[in-house]
Amino acid sequence: MHLVASAGAVPTHRAGAGIGAQVHAGNAQQTQPHNHEASGAASSFGPAPQSEHRHVHQHTARVGAPDAPDVHPPSTSTIYTCPMHPEIRQDHPGNCPKCGMSLESLIPEAADDDNPELRDFARRFWWTLPLTVVVTALAMAGHQLGWLTPAKQSWVELVLSLPIVLWAGWPFLVRGAESVRQRSPNMWTLIGLGTGAAFVYSVVATVAPQAFPTSFMAHGRIGVYFEAAAVIISLTLLGQMLELRARSQTSAAIKSLLGLAPKIARRISADGGEEDVPLTHVHVGDRLRIRPGEKVPVDGIVEEGQSAIDESMLTGEPVPVTKRVGDKVIGATINTTGALIMRSERVGSQTMLSQIVQMVAQAQRSRAPMQRMADQVAGWFVLAVIGVALLSLFGWGVFGGEQGWQYGLINAVSVLIIACPCALGLATPMSIMVATGKAATQGILFRDASAIEHLRRVDTMVVDKTGTLTEGRPAFEQVVAAPGQSQTEVLRLAASLDQASEHPLAQAIVQAAKVQNLVLVAATNFESSTGIGVRGQVKGKSLSLGNTALMQLDGVNVAPLGSSAEELRARGSSVMYLASNQVLLGLLAVSDPIKQSTPEALRALQAAGMRVVMATGDGLTTAQAVARHLGIDEVHGEVQPADKLALVERLQGEGRVVGMAGDGINDAPALAKADVGVAMGTGTDVAMNSAQLTLVKGDLRGIARAKAISDATVANMRQNLGFAFFYNALGVPLAAGVLYPFTGWLLSPMIAALAMSLSSASVVFNALRLRRSSSEETGD
Repeated sequence: MHLVASAGAVPTHRAGAGIGAQVHAGNAQQTQPHNHEASGAASSFGPAPQSEHRHVHQHTARVGAPDAPDVHPPSTSTIYTCPMHPEIRQDHPGNCPKCGMSLESLIPEAADDDNPELRDFARRFWWTLPLTVVVTALAMAGHQLGWLTPAKQSWVELVLSLPIVLWAGWPFLVRGAESVRQRSPNMWTLIGLGTGAAFVYSVVATVAPQAFPTSFMAHGRIGVYFEAAAVIISLTLLGQMLELRARSQTSAAIKSLLGLAPKIARRISADGGEEDVPLTHVHVGDRLRIRPGEKVPVDGIVEEGQSAIDESMLTGEPVPVTKRVGDKVIGATINTTGALIMRSERVGSQTMLSQIVQMVAQAQRSRAPMQRMADQVAGWFVLAVIGVALLSLFGWGVFGGEQGWQYGLINAVSVLIIACPCALGLATPMSIMVATGKAATQGILFRDASAIEHLRRVDTMVVDKTGTLTEGRPAFEQVVAAPGQSQTEVLRLAASLDQASEHPLAQAIVQAAKVQNLVLVAATNFESSTGIGVRGQVKGKSLSLGNTALMQLDGVNVAPLGSSAEELRARGSSVMYLASNQVLLGLLAVSDPIKQSTPEALRALQAAGMRVVMATGDGLTTAQAVARHLGIDEVHGEVQPADKLALVERLQGEGRVVGMAGDGINDAPALAKADVGVAMGTGTDVAMNSAQLTLVKGDLRGIARAKAISDATVANMRQNLGFAFFYNALGVPLAAGVLYPFTGWLLSPMIAALAMSLSSASVVFNALRLRRSSSEETGD
């Protein structure tokens, strides 16, 4: 067993320096790089406002996500973004100026399952489908109808296909034109060129057949391709309908979370009266009654009563948690047994539910590193496809014999239609959206897509002790006074000094003093030295309270109580010394029980191939006792924030991919430096702001579940990218006619349109499989 006691630089901060201050987050609109308004008919089929995104304040000690939305009232400040290009954000619906894809609201609304664009596309598809069937039937068998001359047949096909192309296909033509105007070629550029070329050629062949050579004749008329244009439009509409329907399912997790919030709360007025009020009318400080079976309306603290609260919808923990007076309760959780009266502390956008929703939305819209290759390819893909189409047109026209130009046109249209850059663009975003949503329902919050991709490679997990391996709710154990000192006075002075500290160990000491009804005095000149202890003055008396490192800095000899300290540490207790003006006054012992889930969690991490390393600010003997109980081989005790950071850097220097799990301010530097930082949702906001992964319940078993999700997601992204590359690499040459010299086979534009329509939808449907696989692999 490696036992390392470290001492290093002592970063300090004074009370009020802003560690727990609220962080102001700007509206997403202020940082958007684009704010293009869709032109023409595009605005008529964009999604309607579905959510809100507000300027909010990030609160302390929660999930730490910026720009948390208010989950309650609808708002006009909806932000829309592109699934493929999340940097595109604007305050109105429309189409992405880069790829032409319809924008989606950043946060979907819980009850809104209606998609105006899907409804519009379905209307266009079903109204024109009979026309497409008739046009296709005429093209295939019209020459067998004796009463229909070839010239009339062309005019009939023109009339029937006109509403299909110019009405049903109008949104696609507008997107194609917009892509040219924006100089951002995309899938709609190809569809616009393909359908436009087939339709315009056919119109000219119908109106002025004399302009074409006789080699273009077929069945008594110049060959026309109205059916190709019509079928391309109909199949593209069908593909978009399938894709939109599938994409809507990727936000199911967020909608589920939003649906957890109750609609009303029962408020108790100052005169004792009660009334039901909408949740939007609940303010900080309101007293609220929660009856058995009702949901907790907002975050707050219990003032009266006792009950068991079911928090499984947010934490994934199935066992209800007992809540008593003074305990915190979370909005949207369910009160199962007794009646409670609570006082609201966080409402609207400040509740844990709101911040979880925003954190999930932020992760869903982030870009995975794996997507960069696809983005680089897609940037040149459309131009390459246009080049292949032109090469096919002129190659067939020049070398294809008597009907070469006809074949060239058909093949060029097929090339333009079959290519699908959207399959490349959607390959990883859809997987990320499904995975982050699924993880959120299990109490696992990924900050961004890179965390999902990196977690699967982590082979070493550095864990803090207090609040990570242990409950983080220490209980005061005992005071040992130095010779000539009073135990009661040592406890009173220590508690007076610790009143200004938020550390769990400090709060345990303060609570013990209050239980003994000791009179505490407010400390002055309070100073917290992160990782080692605190200093201050109580009634003009200078005091230091902390570990051995702080005593060494202050020149205090702790030898008189050395044996007592070692005995307590051997039992797993944390020991703090109290000194005044270099004179040792006594020590205080606080014990923090190990979480029931910790042994199982460590076994799961080790089974996943991770090496577990403990790093704690506690004394080496205490750390050794806990590590021995948990079977951890490598332990670093009495480490300061700089030491934890150095440990992570050393492990990374050895070629290891390092994860860091912690919950305190002293863990923040190491959390930020680690390849994947894991914060406990029960810890401080500083830790969570520094981490890439937050476990809402603070249960280390979530890391093993998160790794399983990471493994499944990366595999899914690779499948999607592989399919997208293979599809395009195979489809484009086939459409160009490379097999014709060997098999006499050419790809019809209609088949090309069907393949293109199904390719994007296939990527989305494959991503949706993660909703099942994540559950199966994590055992949920």
